[in-house]
Amino acid sequence: MRVFIVTAFPQLLSSPLNESILKRAQKKKLVEIKMVDLRDFTEDRHKQIDDYPYGGGPGMILKPEPFFTAAEHIKATENLTDPTIILMTPQGKTFNQGKAKQLAQSTEIVFLCGHYKGVDERVRENLVTEEISIGDYILTGGELTAMVVVDSVVRLLPGVIGDFESAETDSFQQSVLDWPHYTRPENFQGMRVPEVLLSGHHGEIEKWRRKKALERTQEQRADLLIKN
Repeated sequence: MRVFIVTAFPQLLSSPLNESILKRAQKKKLVEIKMVDLRDFTEDRHKQIDDYPYGGGPGMILKPEPFFTAAEHIKATENLTDPTIILMTPQGKTFNQGKAKQLAQSTEIVFLCGHYKGVDERVRENLVTEEISIGDYILTGGELTAMVVVDSVVRLLPGVIGDFESAETDSFQQSVLDWPHYTRPENFQGMRVPEVLLSGHHGEIEKWRRKKALERTQEQRADLLIKN
């Protein structure tokens, strides 16, 4: 998979891209992630990427030219055939595990990160393949939201996580939340691991896990059970 993140603040994501699973995935060449500086595609010496909105109103709007030029540059220099171009915006469809699994099948993804008041509508209408939100709240820009999506998608790629079954049993993979987990010590300050997990009876353990997963889902996210 090849991922390109178009942003006015490329240094903002340097740390998460060089730690933990994302670092290992890149080192193993399972994914290639490149930052693209939006300011490199401006047309003036001040590298201006935003301007006042037509019709008046508060805030600044990101100009269309840098996004279109950046996208064409990426396609041409990286020999992309049919990339998925995603605009990270609170107006997009809410990201979930199903979308993560869908995007994990892609080979080329370009993320466009908004900032300030928003992005010129012509970018959304004529350049973007789809719009994604990570929730009904506002962040300063799309950089952190793009990082959330990248992390969620990359960990699903074969070979990224050593124990792929671990990813397959995460919350939301089976339309319910994950079951409770325990590790050593068996007894911590009087708080004991449930006996069934120590029994070695795999059938009973699976029944317990399923029961606890459903109970947790009912308590925390009953809407998931209604959907399914």
